[in-house]
Amino acid sequence: MADAGEGLAHPGPEVLDAVVRHLESAWPLEGCGVVLRQGARGPWRCRPLRNARAARDAYAFDPTEWLGVLLEADARGEHLMWVFHSHVVGDGDAGFSREDRRQAAPGGEPLLPGVSYLVVALRHGRVTARRLFRWEGTDFQPVEIP
Repeated sequence: MADAGEGLAHPGPEVLDAVVRHLESAWPLEGCGVVLRQGARGPWRCRPLRNARAARDAYAFDPTEWLGVLLEADARGEHLMWVFHSHVVGDGDAGFSREDRRQAAPGGEPLLPGVSYLVVALRHGRVTARRLFRWEGTDFQPVEIP
């Protein structure tokens, strides 16, 4: 997991481009994955994951694949920085939905403390907006992405 200060740093454009490519390729279904960082100042890496729900209105990491990613990250000295997914239904806004909150903070506490959530809106298979959310006090709040 990331520590409290690390979630405020951001990856370079190549990592964000990899996120976009994965999410656009998953359309018309929701895509998902994670962004990892090696150490406190090391390189960032996009790690796409398969949406086990294969849905247009929800995502879930395949448990076996997710465990593999966590073991791989541990072996590489990486920290989980961001969880990302797309919104593709309707106009596909980049807000943090009620379902996003329910999954990210069941019982009102973050499941992955210190990890931010990137929501990317897609319309007709192309990104229209993106927003990053971080746990602040009692809820997820938007934070700036360069």
